[in-house]
Amino acid sequence: MHYPTALLFLILASRAQAFRICAFNAQRLTLAKVAREQVMDTLVRILARCDIMVLQEVVDSSGSAIPLLLRELNRFDGSGPYSTLSSPQLGRSTYMETYVYFYRSHKTQVLSSYVYNDEDDVFAREPFVAQFSLPSNVLPSLVLVPLHTTPKAVEKELNALYDVFLEVSQHWQSKDVILLGDFNADCASLTKKRLDKLELRTEPGFHWVIADGEDTTVRASTHCTYDRIVLHGERCRSLLHTAAAFDFPTSFQLTEEEALNISDHYPVEVELKLSQAHSVQPLSLTVLLLLSLLSPQLCPAA
Repeated sequence: MHYPTALLFLILASRAQAFRICAFNAQRLTLAKVAREQVMDTLVRILARCDIMVLQEVVDSSGSAIPLLLRELNRFDGSGPYSTLSSPQLGRSTYMETYVYFYRSHKTQVLSSYVYNDEDDVFAREPFVAQFSLPSNVLPSLVLVPLHTTPKAVEKELNALYDVFLEVSQHWQSKDVILLGDFNADCASLTKKRLDKLELRTEPGFHWVIADGEDTTVRASTHCTYDRIVLHGERCRSLLHTAAAFDFPTSFQLTEEEALNISDHYPVEVELKLSQAHSVQPLSLTVLLLLSLLSPQLCPAA
């Protein structure tokens, strides 16, 4: 292949669309916390990595923290615009949390959402389920089921999460579902023996992409896989590219103390490789400039 032609092929091939879905326990996220400059800057950089991010442990009673964070995110690097979808405050007492989805609204849209009807009060914070569109001809929509378990009832809640999956897959007539969040599914909260007896582990079709043994905690003194992403559905799994915890302290050159001002958890993320058949984005300025430089060689005069 001629060199300029090969380069053009690589440029166009590089535009094969990756779609990153993330979950992050932001550890008691309040207005006072996001108002701190370093915290805000780091949170924005973490959020900007993701096409959909589910924030957990948002405990802002003022209702101002998320709009402020969204404003700064949309000012950050031009990768937006972003929008948000928030659950009601969820909890059993005066301590309440909110699940918040941040999503790139030019790449995905919320199709539907609801709070799981927890009739038996199994969950301290019942899942806030959402169906999103995807720019994919293989998988045009995907259901996300986030959960932040309480450490006192991890096994009970995770077994009930299987029932949520059954309801959700029936509700939307789709087996393509991602369960994600701070499951507290390791160490003192849930032994390996009990973990392996969960229905989400014993029933076929569930793929735990954050592997047992991967550290999702910031403190050097802990090594626990609390945060998880679980895929279900053949189409969803066929698009799986990578999955990992994101070590933001190392990536952003933060000390442990500085990182703990953000959270004691790493975000976890999964990247899907999607077709662009339903979402053709304009070529970037860089690509256009390269094409203009190559054009005399690609189309030589007769």
